[in-house]
Amino acid sequence: MELQTSLVRLSSLFFLSFHAILFMFLYLTFPQYVSAGILGNQSDKLALLEFKSKIIEDPQELMDSWNATLNVCKWPGVTCGHKHQRVISLNLNGHRLAGSISPSIGNLSFLRILDISDNSFHGVIPSEIGQLIRLQTLNLSFNFIGGEIPFSLSRYCVNIVNLILDHNSIEGHIPDEVGSLTKLEMLYLKNNNLTGNVPSSIGNLTSLRELYISYNDLVGELPDTMANMRSFTILGASVNTLSGEFPPALYNLSSLILLSLSFNKFRGSLRPDIGLAFPNLQNLYLANNYFTGSIPASLSNCSDLLRLDIPTNNFTGNIPLSFGNLKNLLWLNVHSNQLGSGALDDLNFINSLTNCRKLEFLDIADNKFGAILPYSITNLSTTLTKLLIGNNRISGTIPREISNLVNLDVLNIKGTLIKGSIPDSIGMLSNLKNLRMDSNQLTGNIPSSLGNITGLLRIYLQNNSLEGIIPSSLGNCTSLQTLDISQNRLIGSISKQVVGLSSFSVLLNMSYNSLSGPLPVEIGNLTNLAALDISNNKLSGEIPHTLGSCSSLEVLFMQGNLFEGTIPPLNNLKNILYLDLSRNNLSGDIPKSIAQHFSLQNLNLSFNHLDGEVPLQGVFADASRVQIMGNINLCGGIKELHLHPCLTQGNKRPKKHIALIIVLTLGTIAACLTSLLLLLFCCKQKVKQRPSSTSSVGEGYTRVSYEDLLKATGGFSSNNLIGSGSFGSVYRGSLSQEGTIIAVKVLKLDKRGASKSFLAECEALRNVRHRNLVRILTVCSSVNFDGNEFKALVYPFMENGSLDEWLHRKEGEMLQKRLSILHRLNITIDVASALQYLHTQCHTPIVHCDLKPSNVLLDSDLTALVSDFGLARFLSDSGQDADVNQFSSVRIKGTIGYAAPEYGMGGQVSSQGDIYSFGVLLLEIFTGRRPTSELFEENENLHSFVKHALPGQVMHVVDQTALYDKEPADLMDILSCRSDFTSEFVECLVSILTTGVACSEEAPLARMNMGRVILDLISIRDKLSKILVHSKKVNSSRKGE
Repeated sequence: MELQTSLVRLSSLFFLSFHAILFMFLYLTFPQYVSAGILGNQSDKLALLEFKSKIIEDPQELMDSWNATLNVCKWPGVTCGHKHQRVISLNLNGHRLAGSISPSIGNLSFLRILDISDNSFHGVIPSEIGQLIRLQTLNLSFNFIGGEIPFSLSRYCVNIVNLILDHNSIEGHIPDEVGSLTKLEMLYLKNNNLTGNVPSSIGNLTSLRELYISYNDLVGELPDTMANMRSFTILGASVNTLSGEFPPALYNLSSLILLSLSFNKFRGSLRPDIGLAFPNLQNLYLANNYFTGSIPASLSNCSDLLRLDIPTNNFTGNIPLSFGNLKNLLWLNVHSNQLGSGALDDLNFINSLTNCRKLEFLDIADNKFGAILPYSITNLSTTLTKLLIGNNRISGTIPREISNLVNLDVLNIKGTLIKGSIPDSIGMLSNLKNLRMDSNQLTGNIPSSLGNITGLLRIYLQNNSLEGIIPSSLGNCTSLQTLDISQNRLIGSISKQVVGLSSFSVLLNMSYNSLSGPLPVEIGNLTNLAALDISNNKLSGEIPHTLGSCSSLEVLFMQGNLFEGTIPPLNNLKNILYLDLSRNNLSGDIPKSIAQHFSLQNLNLSFNHLDGEVPLQGVFADASRVQIMGNINLCGGIKELHLHPCLTQGNKRPKKHIALIIVLTLGTIAACLTSLLLLLFCCKQKVKQRPSSTSSVGEGYTRVSYEDLLKATGGFSSNNLIGSGSFGSVYRGSLSQEGTIIAVKVLKLDKRGASKSFLAECEALRNVRHRNLVRILTVCSSVNFDGNEFKALVYPFMENGSLDEWLHRKEGEMLQKRLSILHRLNITIDVASALQYLHTQCHTPIVHCDLKPSNVLLDSDLTALVSDFGLARFLSDSGQDADVNQFSSVRIKGTIGYAAPEYGMGGQVSSQGDIYSFGVLLLEIFTGRRPTSELFEENENLHSFVKHALPGQVMHVVDQTALYDKEPADLMDILSCRSDFTSEFVECLVSILTTGVACSEEAPLARMNMGRVILDLISIRDKLSKILVHSKKVNSSRKGE
């Protein structure tokens, strides 16, 4: 028994020893395979921990369990393989993570799937990602990733099948090496900043099924090599600058299901056999190009065609009658072409389209179609939701049976030659949301049956010959946002049921009719309305006080009526931009509250019977923005209004008071003379003691003589004076020997601190080099021809002047310079970059101490350069200020409104002070309002004013000149522009102003870090740029609604 036991033990020992020896043999012979199982899992953990370290925001606390104690395979988002327990998948999609992608990601050598989409990752794609040779899916979409597509990714990740990089900020070209990824089936690069051509190597991707390159800046023609991509089913290349004929190579891709080339510069005609080349085509998008010729009838062979979208081209001819064979057709959009000829058979295609029983969208607007509107239009599919035929030469009448189209939500028949009345049956279109019948020749009454369509949002009936009264049944349309019935022949009073609809939020326009009677007090219910126009009617009585409750009004036009009495208090109209009460019978004073509406851009009170003093503040401070002629009893105001002065009470003062004034005046003069004599004596003594050496002044700069600068500036002519500040005046000049246009800052040496300012600026700018910092070309430290000391600094001349000149209109300047939102954001980023350089990248950190709009100059490209370092301070290693050249320190005051509050209490100079000034500057840039504005209420400043407006009232505090490319021409111009402001656009504005508020917090430690500021603003700029490009291109083709 013992022998048997011994044998068993010996056998077990042999077994273990054998395996130990075998393991050692394998480890020494094939170390890479043995270590993969034992050490690999540990290396994956280290790589992911390094990845985690680059995450700066994790609001869902996803990575809290990513630690050294827990098995890496159990970490959220991590999947391991069964065989070696190596990480094969990392999926962090949609967890709101923020940070950069760590290069350590390249150490996950078994990784097959990497998905970090729909987060807030920034920075670049690390080149180490090319080490992931097993990678099959890479999804980085919907982040803020910049930089270029790394060479290593397209060169070494040869097993990749799905490469998804869309909705980022990736720059540069599509690399030629992408052609080596021969297993690629999906390539998504849309919504980035890619430039250059589509590489011909893309034709090597014979397995590619889906290619999205839309919303970039790609140019040139699509390569012929694309003809090799026989598996191709989807090509999305819209919103670029691609050009050339319709790509011939595409005609070989018979598998195409979706082809989108919209918003490019393609030209020429489509081949007649295009429908035979694409037998499987379901969606064809060619909008906003330069295509010509006729619409090929062969498209009717695409039996699966769902959507044909070809608006805003130059197609001619007509819509083929054979399109009636497209039984699956859902969408047909041909607006803004040259279709039709005015012939009697122009609209025959409508008869054939009645066979398309699935049709949902039909837009033939903005063409040259003539003929009489056919009755067959009422037989179109009942699935039709949008019918747009406006802006054609269509005649006839609207058939009563239009009510057959029971699912219509958009009906656009504007701008035609249609006559007759609006049929009562229109009230049966219960799903209608948008009704446009404006600019026709319609007569008769507005049908009361419209009140049956309770879900109506917009009604446009203006510019017709409609008669009768406004039906009170419209008051049943409780969702109505816009009603325009202007320029008709309507009579009677304004229905209180209609004017009291609180749903109105965009426009209520009843102007240019013959409406009479008083304005109902129910007008006060319009608390959400943006624009009200009741001008040029026969309305009478007093303006109801309830009008002041319309707190969202931006446009109020009441001119050309018979209103009388006084102007009611309008204090609550905080958002008003345009107010016109002219040509009425109003009397009394101008309410002081009107001057407190800082947003008011234009005010017209002309031709009334107003009297009293004209205010001096607000809109009244700018004669170009206020019209008050025809009120002969008004007085005062600014001189540009040319009104007679107001009579003051108490012109005769008691003799005792006059005597007292004379005594006080003489005493004051005597005291001033005594002080002046003492000052002259002191100055004379100081001149005797002043050292003559100035050798250290401007050391390191080339010198220019006083005589040179005298010639350059025309003897410092007032004609060349371009600015003046506390310590100096700035002149425009030209150096004769070079012809260089310069700006010469001549120091006012009689001002205390001017010499020190000169030295500070020389020292601060001696060794700094940054694209957003103004540089000194040369200096002058000499004496003038009178023997007096002379100091000057010479800079490059900035032809666009200072930022202050762009933000605030000068007295007498008729047109306001305009900076778009994007320009303002770029300027803000430029200033932030300059400060970051001064604070963190100079050998000795520099604090500017006087950042404000007048110290930010703009070059020819509107690039911002920070200037005027007269108050700059160097920071020692301890972070405290070290005064330039060891001059005695004086308390930094900067400029009121911009100087940090801690400076006013004797606090130490720090970079936080500049951040405060930057925050105030940012808020001023985007609101157009100075921090010292008199319009702020007591205990309110620019910081608190903006903070209280966020986020809901952001559009009311933003400078209105930033929102329009030009001065709006009329009411519709204003409203159409403002309708372009999407929620995404507004969110960008909120983010920008939130940054300004965070930088201008009163407590220094509560202010944002400047590095984070730059990162956030660049991210906002990338997002805003895409929004604006998309909006501009889409709006160029938007019609109908």
